[in-house]
Amino acid sequence: MNFFERYLSLWVFLCIVAGIAVGQFLPAPVRWIGSLEIARVNLPVGLLIWVMIIPMLVKVDFGALHELRRHSRGIGVTLFVNWLVKPFSMAVLGWIFIRHWFAPLLPAEQIDSYIAGLILLAAAPCTAMVFVWSRLTGGDPMFTLSQVALNDAIMVFAFAPIVALLLGVSAIIVPWDTLITSVVLYIVIPVIVAQLWRRRLLARGQPAFDATMQRIGHWSIAALLATLVLLFAFQGEAILRQPLVIALLAVPILIQVLFNSALAYWLNRRLGEQHSVACPSALIGASNFFELAVAAAISLFGFESGAALATVVGVLIEVPVMLLVVRVVNRSKDWYECGRPAAAAGRA
Repeated sequence: MNFFERYLSLWVFLCIVAGIAVGQFLPAPVRWIGSLEIARVNLPVGLLIWVMIIPMLVKVDFGALHELRRHSRGIGVTLFVNWLVKPFSMAVLGWIFIRHWFAPLLPAEQIDSYIAGLILLAAAPCTAMVFVWSRLTGGDPMFTLSQVALNDAIMVFAFAPIVALLLGVSAIIVPWDTLITSVVLYIVIPVIVAQLWRRRLLARGQPAFDATMQRIGHWSIAALLATLVLLFAFQGEAILRQPLVIALLAVPILIQVLFNSALAYWLNRRLGEQHSVACPSALIGASNFFELAVAAAISLFGFESGAALATVVGVLIEVPVMLLVVRVVNRSKDWYECGRPAAAAGRA
């Protein structure tokens, strides 16, 4: 992990402090930035989101999809957990914790918005950081790349319907045109731009591609942190009134991460997949494409919404929680290998 990635939670915390300070002491410039909108899309944030997302998507090689056949069981577990378990389990956890157990401690007018933010977070599988987690566990790099490529391809078509379905079930109404606009702006266009850029770089040779990736490696984190400063400049007043909100929102996110990673890890073990496949399969089921979730929450509900705050809590706990999952899967390798079906272990 590079310096920025290793201390991401610290940078997010500092952005919370800086953003709240900016909102309290410079309210007029903050309001002016918030007013720079076209069709409910904030232009400064839209630009930052593209700078955030596109460098990550340049790394994705959709040509790796042919690798899917080599580890079909692991890919099956990844798809099952990412698309049939993760968004729905988060909706259930949001309903239990936010709408019921924690409701007396939260502002009533933001309950629906908090749940919407949690759903947006869970409906976007990880795109970039999973490469870091996979590397830390000795994961199969081609499997990691192929599952990311497949998830990104599915996300183009499945993100909007799943979000709309779960928000509808949660009695949260979001206009379809706004949701589709968010998908086009923050998934479709970035994927196209990133793949065109990737093709152009690779045409100049692998060294040129690697050099560019090294040069733009910090763009995504820097843009994310700038976005968070703006977001907390708008959220500061609400957080100062109820600082407990962030801790309460972290509870369902933490449970969901641990549940989904454990489920994917166990299913791969039961199906006899190699440990080097089970690790990235479990890790992508636990982590989120939080950049997309933040962007969609801001577009759909606004800077000052509970949805935007909920997605940022996901960013805040991402690194420490995922490092915990990495530690668990590394230390449990012997247990994993002992429990694999003998025939499958022999084939591996």
